[in-house]
Amino acid sequence: MNAEPSCLDFALTEKIHSSHHDRQAIVYVRQSTVRQVEHNRESTRLQYALTDRAFRLGWRRDQITVIDDDLGRSGASTLDRPGFQRLVAEVGLGHVGMVIGIEVSRLARSCRDWHQLLEMCALFDTLIGDADGVYDPSTYNDRLLLGLKGTMSEAELHILKSRMHEGRKAKAHRGELILGLPRGYVLKPSGEVALDPDEEVQRIIRLVFAVFEKRRSISGVLRYLVDHGIALPDRTRSGPEKGDVCWSRPNNATIRDMLRHPSYAGAYVYGRSRSDGRLRLPGKPHSGRRIIGDRQKWMVLHQNALPAYIDWKTYERNQEQMAKNRTRYPGVPRGGAALLSGLVSCAVCGRKMVTGYNDDGREARYSCSWEATTYGGRHCQSISARPVDACVGALVLEAISPSAIDVSLQVAEDIELERQQIHDGWKQRLERADYEITLARRRYEAVDPDNRLVARTLERDWEAALARKQTLADDHQRTLSRQPERLTDEERETILRLAEDVPSLWKAESTTARDRQTIARIVLDRVVIQLFGETERAEIKCHWAGGIVTTHPIIRTVRRFEQLEHHDEILARIVALRDQGATAQQIAVDLNAQGWSPAKKSRFDALIVQKLLVRKGLGKKRPIWSGHVPRRNDDEVTLQELSEKLGIHRQTAYGWLRRGKLRGRIVEVGTQRIWLVSLSHASTGTCTGESS
Repeated sequence: MNAEPSCLDFALTEKIHSSHHDRQAIVYVRQSTVRQVEHNRESTRLQYALTDRAFRLGWRRDQITVIDDDLGRSGASTLDRPGFQRLVAEVGLGHVGMVIGIEVSRLARSCRDWHQLLEMCALFDTLIGDADGVYDPSTYNDRLLLGLKGTMSEAELHILKSRMHEGRKAKAHRGELILGLPRGYVLKPSGEVALDPDEEVQRIIRLVFAVFEKRRSISGVLRYLVDHGIALPDRTRSGPEKGDVCWSRPNNATIRDMLRHPSYAGAYVYGRSRSDGRLRLPGKPHSGRRIIGDRQKWMVLHQNALPAYIDWKTYERNQEQMAKNRTRYPGVPRGGAALLSGLVSCAVCGRKMVTGYNDDGREARYSCSWEATTYGGRHCQSISARPVDACVGALVLEAISPSAIDVSLQVAEDIELERQQIHDGWKQRLERADYEITLARRRYEAVDPDNRLVARTLERDWEAALARKQTLADDHQRTLSRQPERLTDEERETILRLAEDVPSLWKAESTTARDRQTIARIVLDRVVIQLFGETERAEIKCHWAGGIVTTHPIIRTVRRFEQLEHHDEILARIVALRDQGATAQQIAVDLNAQGWSPAKKSRFDALIVQKLLVRKGLGKKRPIWSGHVPRRNDDEVTLQELSEKLGIHRQTAYGWLRRGKLRGRIVEVGTQRIWLVSLSHASTGTCTGESS
């Protein structure tokens, strides 16, 4: 293309000097989308023709470089625009005398990127040319004109986007904008949204929601699908197999998206997510989107607009359950042995009490420490979980026992229904495998037998389909052998028998702490605990499902005897009985009959009474078993008695035994092993002399 130079070109050469001709001229070519590259070919041709313009302006052909790396890329940002980045780098290195583009919008649609290029060009004496002329960014008038062109280019992009966005919003308000359907839905040629025509796809989608109703957690649904080897269906979105059913491995994110998507409840929604630039990943312009939980902030919400898998009330219940699961309480049980973890509240401040564990998780404690951890104040209340769980556990058993038989029958029916659903799924998978075999056979039979290159491939596909069917059949038989479709008579009798003895079932080793916690969450909304000072008395209020509130006193363990509410009366009673000549065992029996209990146990015994007497200075501190050791004669004494008689330390007597200076024998008193030695032998000069 060798057009005659115009008068305008001669006028423009006044800005072009030899210093510019000594460097290269860059022709920048860009189209915004791949569709424009394919269909708007005239614009691309005009941009490539700018090389002739550079030649007419005095650059040699070998000095002209075409950068077309950004064909099919938007100019709204420098992200994913390697061509523009290469252009800026060349200008910054001082290699460029002039940058030529068909118009400013081809170079940049962002004022930030455009003015950055202008600054670089002004600094390194680089000219900018377009269809209207050649500009020197270092001069005021040209810089002003180029700035206005960049602003208009960015404003044009904003106007176009706003116009398209308003059109999209108007279509969305009518419920006609379909940007992407979740799995389980298809778009008919008429534009109508319908349930997936594949029965197996519908069954598995409904199964996900049914399992969540029972297990109430995303991880519970995931474990169920994995345990039963169930894959999640979807339709291929693009490629040569577009529209075919594909099966993917279940994962937590997919299940969460399904449970949160309102389309499954028959609702059309638009504007449910917002883009947050702070969360956007480098190189991924469509990342950083977050779901808005508040339905009042959704742009469009039309209920009963689509065919539904669940009703709207079920959808709302699922959202509430997932919101509870994201907090520390009161969602699904999260492990630990405490029965009421997440359900306990403080009667003093009204806040939730946290559950802590010690002794390697065997001992649990409910504590209200919000004031202490937040403001450095005092701990509100704290109580061992053992007495609270024991009391509430008995109340739960009492509440569920009358309906245990009905529940057991319902459980048997649910188990049988679940098994039936699982085996129906197996039958559908086998049916699909039969279809694939038939399809592979038809393809093989339809091919020309002489075309062995194709026939061998189709034959292998047929054999692979047969192998898959055989593997599925074997797996199905193994499942049937372990778990028949229907409950046997023996299994039904076992379920009914267990229902008749609910306490045994509650305490059985097969019943896990998670099972008990789940039952407690079903029948209880919360439990409020009130402690009465540092005494052993406490009170719990059970808020049952349905609104009933019951109050129950409990006795908790305390650290010291002095914390007991009636410790003065108990001590006075012990002293009075001791003065009357009663033994420690008789005193313990009397205290238990009065309804009193010690600090750390449920009942008094002789050991507790003797320790109290010794601590209060009312009794002799000596081993409780001293008077009950069987002896051969009066000369035999224990090591404790020997140390008291000789005035030596007990370890000294043990040393005599180890070195053979003292002979003795061991007797067993209950679980104790007691040494008995001869007092006359211990009193000899050998032992006493060594002691001295």
